[in-house]
Amino acid sequence: MSSTPYPFTAIVGQDDLRLGLLLNAVSPAVGGVLVRGEKGTAKSTAVRALSALMPEVAVVSGCRFSCDPAAPDAACPDGPHEAAGGQGARAARMVELPVGASEDRLVGALDIERALSEGVKAFEPGLLADAHRGVLYVDEVNLLHDHLVDLLLDAAAMGASYVEREGVSVRHASRFLLVGTMNPEEGELRPQLLDRFGLTVEVAASREPDQRVEVVRRRLAYDDDPAAFAARWADEEGALRARVVAARALLPSVRLGDDALRQIAATCAAFEVDGMRADIVMARTATALAAWAGRSDVLAEDVRQAALLALPHRRRRNPFDAPGLDEDKLDETLEEFAGQGDGDGGNTSDSDGDGGDDDPDGGGGPGGGGQSPQGGPDVPPQGEAPAQEETPAQPDTPATRPEAEPRAESESEGSGDAQVPSGAGQQSPVAAAEPFRAKLLSVPGMGAGAAGRRSRARTEHGRTTGAHRPQGALTKLHLAATVQAAAPHQRARGRVGRGLVVRRDDLRQAAREGREGNLVLFVVDASGSMAARQRMGAVKGAVLSLLLDAYQRRDKVGLVTFRGKDAEVALPPTSSVDAAAARLELLPTGGRTPLAAGLLKAREVLRIERLRDPARRPLMVVVTDGRATGASTGTGAGAGGLSGDPLALARRAARLHAAEGTASVVVDCESGVVRLGLAPQLAGDLGGPVVTLDELRAESIAGLVRDVQQDTPRTSHTPRTRSAA
Repeated sequence: MSSTPYPFTAIVGQDDLRLGLLLNAVSPAVGGVLVRGEKGTAKSTAVRALSALMPEVAVVSGCRFSCDPAAPDAACPDGPHEAAGGQGARAARMVELPVGASEDRLVGALDIERALSEGVKAFEPGLLADAHRGVLYVDEVNLLHDHLVDLLLDAAAMGASYVEREGVSVRHASRFLLVGTMNPEEGELRPQLLDRFGLTVEVAASREPDQRVEVVRRRLAYDDDPAAFAARWADEEGALRARVVAARALLPSVRLGDDALRQIAATCAAFEVDGMRADIVMARTATALAAWAGRSDVLAEDVRQAALLALPHRRRRNPFDAPGLDEDKLDETLEEFAGQGDGDGGNTSDSDGDGGDDDPDGGGGPGGGGQSPQGGPDVPPQGEAPAQEETPAQPDTPATRPEAEPRAESESEGSGDAQVPSGAGQQSPVAAAEPFRAKLLSVPGMGAGAAGRRSRARTEHGRTTGAHRPQGALTKLHLAATVQAAAPHQRARGRVGRGLVVRRDDLRQAAREGREGNLVLFVVDASGSMAARQRMGAVKGAVLSLLLDAYQRRDKVGLVTFRGKDAEVALPPTSSVDAAAARLELLPTGGRTPLAAGLLKAREVLRIERLRDPARRPLMVVVTDGRATGASTGTGAGAGGLSGDPLALARRAARLHAAEGTASVVVDCESGVVRLGLAPQLAGDLGGPVVTLDELRAESIAGLVRDVQQDTPRTSHTPRTRSAA
């Protein structure tokens, strides 16, 4: 990678991304920015380019924590610093936090051995110390472990990092511009973590050929000669850096009038935003926008732009809805509450014009990133709404199309072709029923997978259950076990009555138990027997409820469906439950029931996933009525060329899963007065429990107490089922 960063002003388009980054550079109190978007949209490039625009910082010489000579941190571990001590200046740092970083790498590490044996408080600073007064960049923040994200956002909110371990306490200042990037297809952040980011922007690749050509042209020129390319943009970079410095100087004198404050409060209330953080972030963002435009008063257009940046990820929405803001509703709210205060924050955009219609980098002025020296594509004005991703036209949804008439089971089952048009074996997708709080389905035994909230696992965080000798670096000391291991040797060490001598061999690592996330693979029967009695809406509602539960418990999910002659992987295992919900919504039904094919396809998916992520334990959820009227084609891996009676084949395929120890549960969708009871037989072959759609719902408090009283340790590979907490 070149040591010369790509110039910020050379980035084509991405106006909201550039604006969000620049506002945080002007006012770090905004709280950072979360960049959401597809891969290859210059997210990382823009963040790295921003660090080159940050002004130099003055630091105390020799201080590992970058203390400001004008106001050194009184609690600095390298302090106290003398008022007339040495000082220097350095460029603002950009520190990257990798996805696989440990807690010690993030917050710093204490040398526990020296602390116990020598009484020395030796602390090695982490990334939070390195990022102080600079930029902390977290790529793929949605893939970072939750406890690391918590630590990161706590430090960003408090401006300090605290390390408390085994009676040793260290605190140091940690104020930085936090930037996180993520691809929503790989999974979402929890709502409480989303709320901690000041702003969010959505980015997408341009669909304009001319703009895409300019992106490629500039990137190729940069790759050929980074230094020469950067030199071409040196004047624009210098002008933009000067504008950032000027906006910082103007920021304290910007006036936020009562009218603007009332519009901010009314907007947050109109979009039902929880808490008061959104109001505060909007106020700071609107103030920074005014300073960026060179104005000393906040206008209504600043409030509007602040809402578009600060509210989409905070508004109250359904779990699988994408972040966004109804701009018509926003405009109505701003208009309703305009001019009701002191008039200073009203919709008076006829000022000097420095900021109202400028692009984020100053438009055609110095520092404008939308116009190349050779004449690049124009960029939209600052007040324009964020660009929305283009999506292909979707077919009529069940909400706007009448449901297909019920068909006789014999008619729908009689069509063996999975590609038969709607009305001749395939029925139109039906809408999912209202989701509910589902029971907890967990994998038995003790795992060691990624941190989550489903099954028991050995984790770095959780309750302490024992101790053992460390198998490498000591990270979690079990103090009582260490003392017990050292006590018998004190007489031989000659320290009886004169203190405790602890050596390396005495140290014990704490064994902790927490929860892990699992791979929840849904195997859904979409055949005619499921749709004949119009049960598919209830089935989809149940699966949607389980997807919601998987989202909350930090699981990966996959979706296998079977109907007609064969099974297909509707969604390979992913961390994005949103994608699974979207595929489920468009799931068609009809045709025969190749149950064996569905189970064999699921077996192949699980085999591949075990190779990719052996620590993540799977849970297979089979949603079916247990009927089997279509034979497997015998083409799937592990099929073994099965042929014969469909029901017998399905039971043989189920026993393959049981032999491999795959934890499974069958959701029995059979209804009606006369029932064949095939789903319980399938569950028996799988070695797992069976639950009905009604039993899948979380039970009452009385039922929860009954389950707890009857819950005893199990030795089989049958997954537990109990009410979700």
